[in-house]
Amino acid sequence: MAGRAWFVFVDGQQHGPYGADQFLDLVSSGFVRRDSDVWCEGMSAWCRAGDIPGLFARKYAAAAQRPTPQWVQHAQDQGVAFSIDFDIWEMTSRWLLMVVGIALIIPAPWAATSFYRWIIERVRVPRRPNIAFTGQPLDIWYVFMLFGVWAYAPLTGIKHAGLLLIPLHAALSWFVLRWIVANINSNGQHLPLRFVGSVWIYIGWSVLFYTSFLTIVGWAFVLTAWIRWICANIEGTRRKIEFSANGLETLWRTLVFAIACALLIPIPWMVRWYYRWFASQFSVRYRIA
Repeated sequence: MAGRAWFVFVDGQQHGPYGADQFLDLVSSGFVRRDSDVWCEGMSAWCRAGDIPGLFARKYAAAAQRPTPQWVQHAQDQGVAFSIDFDIWEMTSRWLLMVVGIALIIPAPWAATSFYRWIIERVRVPRRPNIAFTGQPLDIWYVFMLFGVWAYAPLTGIKHAGLLLIPLHAALSWFVLRWIVANINSNGQHLPLRFVGSVWIYIGWSVLFYTSFLTIVGWAFVLTAWIRWICANIEGTRRKIEFSANGLETLWRTLVFAIACALLIPIPWMVRWYYRWFASQFSVRYRIA
């Protein structure tokens, strides 16, 4: 192993070359795992790190006991932000089509799925090229139709009908979130992502969010904590998703967004401004364990 240059293939991107000591540091820190693809000078083809005799054996225990070098910690801890971009007029038309589709109830599954597919394809995730959404309208068609029915609750004449149905709306949103997460792929390859958060806790967050509006500013802090909880419950890959915005940032940006939208004309530009900022608050980091 000594004297060879090592290369590592992680999440669709090649890293290296690394010297033998650097490579062992990557192994001991967890950056290189048994199922990681690796190659070094003299090998005829890439292979799994776990197939290299002795690489994870006790003979390298000393490397695992050394403090993780700063350059490895930086590689692990460096959160790489998401980004998004889209044409403002296409966004406006697609959003209106979704709203109309849900209002008409029957076309709701097709309208919502089309919007999700379009917006997700415009998200850029570091080291995950060509993000796409593969969910189909009939996967959870009943959920989107119930969304349409829920929108008409205030017309029933029942006092506070919309508020009373907040738990139902939250449960429907939970179904949609799980469906979206489970149907993400990258470069044509399905990602084994799943949302494992409890529906009851999700409903609790939703009720707390609406209740926090009574405090005027508290909703922004509840929202950011809620999003962090959602991110913490997305599993399936070696990288975790994090949300970095705090309550104050969310509060002032949302207020600026709402005030500008009240003037109607700036709405398309403000939507793009807000979406870009919101997407940039998400990042990915390698899981330590």
